[in-house]
Amino acid sequence: MCSPAMRRMLAFVSAGAAALIVTGCAGIKDQYAASADAQQRMAAEAAADTKAGASVDTQATYLKLVEQMQKEELWFASLAHIDALEQRWGISPESTRTRAEALRQTGQAVSAEAAYKRLLSTPLASAGYRGLGLLAGTRGNYAEAVQLLTQAQRRTPTDALLLSDLGYAQLRAGQIEDARLPLMQALQLRPDSTQAQANLALYFVAINQSEQADRLMEVNRMPEATRAAVREAAQQLRTGAPAAVRGAAPVPASARAAVRPGGTSFATDDAAPLPLALKPSRWSGIGGMRTAIQLNPPTSDSTMTQSPTSTSRGTP
Repeated sequence: MCSPAMRRMLAFVSAGAAALIVTGCAGIKDQYAASADAQQRMAAEAAADTKAGASVDTQATYLKLVEQMQKEELWFASLAHIDALEQRWGISPESTRTRAEALRQTGQAVSAEAAYKRLLSTPLASAGYRGLGLLAGTRGNYAEAVQLLTQAQRRTPTDALLLSDLGYAQLRAGQIEDARLPLMQALQLRPDSTQAQANLALYFVAINQSEQADRLMEVNRMPEATRAAVREAAQQLRTGAPAAVRGAAPVPASARAAVRPGGTSFATDDAAPLPLALKPSRWSGIGGMRTAIQLNPPTSDSTMTQSPTSTSRGTP
């Protein structure tokens, strides 16, 4: 038999051991719970990363990337990305449209024409007709340009810049009265468009409403050199003189300008005259390289002027 003291000691040890056992089980249980929670968090984060990657790495997102590059006038780089896009997801009407635009903007008119024609049997037929119309205008064939741009306008009747292109082509083709409707529509749809403003002012001067043209240019604060360019273009319309093209006599430096994103066309290099036509590729006359003024256009130059012309970008 154990003495009372011995019994008290054994009881104390037993209680301590029981406490250790209980504490140990609780600790292990907590460790398992913490581990499970961590695994769940890791699994959730992995699932989120996978979902995010899938949402970024898609054809639609890649197309947006290409379109953004083209808005920034990185035409050559966009062609490389279009190649990569089509290698991964195949050719689509959207990729064909961006390719056609890049080809036209990099001076590859034959390839651009072929690409635009491929769009005619797709839901993007309007972009195809528009691009073909711009190419026709570049060649000086304004009657054909009117026909093609009209086909585009029937498919996208609320595209303001397309309407401005159509109105300008009609002016150049001698269809003065026909130009009134699309030019008025363009300005009311996009009252902030300098292209639409200049082309409508050109129309007013062409129909001998110079006071109305002056009011329009005054309200929109067009520089004097821009106003002179509008009047000169109107005189060309009256006399049937051809629009200025590369290689013609240059105009004064005060009538030159830079190309800004968004479809507004300006003259850029010192050797080129003021563009008064559906504008061809801005790369064709400078060997595919940007000039210093194109890379770093002035932001507050009073000599920068808007010339009456159509968009050089052809945004669908």
